[in-house]
Amino acid sequence: MIGLDFSSTGEWLRGTGPDSDVVISTRVRLARNIAGFNFANRAERSEHQQVVALAREHVMSCCERQGLLWVDVASLQPLDATLLVERHLISKHLAKGDRPRAAVVHSDESLSIMINEEDHFRMQVIRSGRQTVDAFTEVNRIDDLLGAKLPFAFHKRFGYLTACPTNVGTGIRFSIMLHLPALMMTKEIERVRRAAHDMQLAIRGFYGEGSDALGDIFQISNQTTLGKTEAQLLKEFDEGVMPKVVEYERRARQVLVERRASLLDDRCHRALGILQNARLLKLDEALRLLSHLRLGVQLGRITGVDPQTIDRLLVLVQPAHLQKTLGESLHQAERTEARATLIRQHLS
Repeated sequence: MIGLDFSSTGEWLRGTGPDSDVVISTRVRLARNIAGFNFANRAERSEHQQVVALAREHVMSCCERQGLLWVDVASLQPLDATLLVERHLISKHLAKGDRPRAAVVHSDESLSIMINEEDHFRMQVIRSGRQTVDAFTEVNRIDDLLGAKLPFAFHKRFGYLTACPTNVGTGIRFSIMLHLPALMMTKEIERVRRAAHDMQLAIRGFYGEGSDALGDIFQISNQTTLGKTEAQLLKEFDEGVMPKVVEYERRARQVLVERRASLLDDRCHRALGILQNARLLKLDEALRLLSHLRLGVQLGRITGVDPQTIDRLLVLVQPAHLQKTLGESLHQAERTEARATLIRQHLS
């Protein structure tokens, strides 16, 4: 048992916060390692166990928040581990393997700390919409509290030492999850890719590295952590990167409204019609249709549909959530039927 309500929506899909029409969520993550221990990918099992023990001793008290849950990831059933991945609380890397590993998760899903992932600690704070400063303030507070209890591996010249060289320095990752359907429809998404490349940013899909942009949802994050302070990286990302991408998408939406209204309305209403009537839906098709429906609702082309219902469905239609809700023995063909039924029920 994990202790989370999987029928509800976590922080990253609440559909609230500044610029939430485009920015689904903001995440700030810190990578830290305990001095004197090998990195997780080089450590012996005994070291993994010691790191987990130290984390359990100090993390729960250091965070100073009610509602924290300790999750022994190593002992989870595969379905429960996948549920946490689908909710963006742990990574696929942490979900798999046979090493001792754990996570600390807040019940509202705004905070998670992965233990023995690539680094000893991966601390992340998630906020709905564009709330980079708030997320950074919270994760920095937790970092200070935990760092006062445990000696983090630090070099005077290079900064915080991490398993991956790209994280050395501040060890910080700013990330935004974006809904960019208009840029996809107008075929201008390459503009964002080029801008991301020029600004040394990584652009990834729904589940981060190595994943596809399901439902026109992308993640953009900084790649540079060395040679700049956390404050500098925060300013560049929050004031330079995010406003540009939001502006690109909103301009593309305006172009659709002004010049291609028939195409826009056809996509949105076609999506609603299929979602309300389909009997079989694969995951990629369901997410694509939900994306078009979300765009139509955000632009006022479709009324009577709650935007938060759409955001909630983005999670509930995932394979592990369907199995957890409707039966763990569902095979793929049964999931396509169950997914369509679930969506019809929510949109009826």
